[in-house]
Amino acid sequence: MIEAEQLHARILEELDLTREVEDEELTKIIHQVLKDAGEREYISLSKRTVLGKELFNAFRKLDLLQEFLEDEEITEIMINGTHNIFYEKDGRLYQSEKRFLSKEKLEDVIQQIVAGSNRLVNEASPIVDARLADGSRVNVILAPVALNGPVVTIRKFPKDAVTMKQLIAWNSINREVAEVLAMYVAAGYNIFISGGTGSGKTTFLNALSQYIPKDERIITIEDNAELKILGVANLVSLEARNANAEGTGEVTIRDLIKSALRMRPTRIIGIYGATAPIILYFRSLLQGLYNFCRKVSV
Repeated sequence: MIEAEQLHARILEELDLTREVEDEELTKIIHQVLKDAGEREYISLSKRTVLGKELFNAFRKLDLLQEFLEDEEITEIMINGTHNIFYEKDGRLYQSEKRFLSKEKLEDVIQQIVAGSNRLVNEASPIVDARLADGSRVNVILAPVALNGPVVTIRKFPKDAVTMKQLIAWNSINREVAEVLAMYVAAGYNIFISGGTGSGKTTFLNALSQYIPKDERIITIEDNAELKILGVANLVSLEARNANAEGTGEVTIRDLIKSALRMRPTRIIGIYGATAPIILYFRSLLQGLYNFCRKVSV
């Protein structure tokens, strides 16, 4: 049986690594390798199509992760080393038959993801939070902290922000409560949203933000940018930053809150930590916000 590893190695032999190879050229090489393999052993058309897509993703995108990311029904992807990949669909967990070719290939994908968010992860700094281009949240833990190999968890978000109208239609909240919350947001009350992992805190916060008056100046502060505030023209989005390889350049949540207070915000919306998004209103309880800044440490 023809293995994906063999095809991958054959394509590497054909590639000219001394120059940039365009997508069209790579596609031709993949098709030729598959054609040659098919002459030695029968490969059905459907299987050839699947292999062609997987091989292209291995060289140009996020390898086998790309298939999970393109499936809109999948909401979370969990990679426990090279041989154990799980995903969440319709609220249930499933184990995939897919496998990374090697630990090195998985680590290459991790570095590609992390670099896209201008983050750094290695054995000296083995834990990092990042995000994909579509806003999906990524957490990575490497050895020696992760004993069973690199561990990657990806939380996907819907392409279009969920609205309060949709939450009401899904019976996630009733209309009466939504109307009361709308009044609280418009009036400038401090609202704290918290809950367990995957409970929909960020989704609810995004939906709640639709009630913010459109003429306000909004500052968002996040560990890892996830908020989608729509319809507000005067919006500033701030994101914390880890230290670089030399141990310098760190920008903490505390730093961002201090700066935000000097930026004439009407309202500050912040997410602190993975399990406690917080929405803060600037003009009320200023002393409470000051005390919060003193307590924050990241």
